[in-house]
Amino acid sequence: MSGHSKWATIKRAKASTDAKRGAIFTKLAKLITVAAKEKGGNLDTNFNLRMVVEKARAANMPKDNIEKAIKRGTGELEGGQIKELYYEGIGPANSQFIVKVLTDNKNRSAAEIRHLFSKHGGSLGSVMWNFDKKGVVRSSNLKSQIDNLELELIEAGAEDIETEEEGISIISAINDLQNINKFLEKHDIKTESADIEYVPKDKNEVSEENREKVEKFIEALEENEDIADYYTNIIL
Repeated sequence: MSGHSKWATIKRAKASTDAKRGAIFTKLAKLITVAAKEKGGNLDTNFNLRMVVEKARAANMPKDNIEKAIKRGTGELEGGQIKELYYEGIGPANSQFIVKVLTDNKNRSAAEIRHLFSKHGGSLGSVMWNFDKKGVVRSSNLKSQIDNLELELIEAGAEDIETEEEGISIISAINDLQNINKFLEKHDIKTESADIEYVPKDKNEVSEENREKVEKFIEALEENEDIADYYTNIIL
């Protein structure tokens, strides 16, 4: 399993050093602010906000930081106007990437994303055709119970259930994401993440020769504070 899988990204957020934690908290604060702006600051009625806040808590983000980010989203505190943008492109070894950006400066972010792709041998270009927008829930605790719960998960809306080294990934339509999350909560099954993602229709394995190039590109994406997430068709 790659050091840059979604599972590994989750683990790094939880176990990050102080030097990197600030960048992670900046990204999470932007996600919280955008979610609160879209549908309000109540975690009981705003499912997207609750998912992001749970992610922030898992990364040990201070409660005060979370509350301030929510208040910036609801307008109770002043803050820069954060916009959600998506960039598509071809990365190293003909890999496909969709990059989610949260920024208060569109021109700066556009230039930085273009530079990142170019620096690593890629370029911006259309790849969205190979991705579907889906709900994705990941749980390591579900692995031992999946045989007993698989049919019920399908009834709850699971379209695909992937067994991976670290755990189970459940893919669903966006409208069924909340149902699946509630189903797992009902069965006291903890999740590592529950989010809306771009899932590739066709995946490609990268050769050993090109693995390092792709991993360096992903590292650069993760280190950029404006990049909230990325989605790729590459299996490392």
